[in-house]
Amino acid sequence: MAGRRWGPGVAGWLAGFPSLTGPILLFLALERGTEFTAHAAVGSLASVFCAVSFGITYAWACRRLHWFWSWLCALASWTAAGVLLNQLPLSSLGALAAALLTLLAAPRLFPRAQAQWGGHALPAQELLLRMGAGAAMVLTVTAVAQAVGPAWTGLIAAFPVMSSVLATFSQRANGPGFVVALLRSMIGGFYSFIVYCLSVALLLERLGIAATFVVAITAAVAVQGAARAVMLRLA
Repeated sequence: MAGRRWGPGVAGWLAGFPSLTGPILLFLALERGTEFTAHAAVGSLASVFCAVSFGITYAWACRRLHWFWSWLCALASWTAAGVLLNQLPLSSLGALAAALLTLLAAPRLFPRAQAQWGGHALPAQELLLRMGAGAAMVLTVTAVAQAVGPAWTGLIAAFPVMSSVLATFSQRANGPGFVVALLRSMIGGFYSFIVYCLSVALLLERLGIAATFVVAITAAVAVQGAARAVMLRLA
């Protein structure tokens, strides 16, 4: 809805916020305990590399391919990045370094967004499909957490559900130019994602569930606002 009203820049900025990963980590803490979830949060933090790989691949592919094939290419890129990360013994600081380096390099790797794009309304029921996709992801991750362990749980918790939904629906309605601008603008929103996951990874076993998630949410909101202010100055 924000994308329809204010354009892809705002939509991408909002999509970077941990609106799905955040609840998943909270439910994991309640179900699996603080130690498991702290380790999963490290995986989610490092998964910024996977998420950006997904976005870059989709942005290039959608310029030539149908949305379904673009999504498959992006999914393959995300999977390859996840397998690579899972081979590395990442600490909280290592995951933070990987995430920040990814965001610094990402703007140079996206294609140039077109100045104009189309605009067509999508059926109202598709909003329900987007919501359903997010809810299904929360249920899926919490269900498989014990089987796959904390590292893969953290990666799966940050699966690009929001990116997938926004990219595919936006390509159908607005064309590839809109999608490129949207995915590129998500870079600014990912800083709040980083702060949220880092807070959970570092504080959960020390402060407990309630205090940690209050700090994480507060920090993420503050960074989200600061990132938007910087984006407006640079625009």
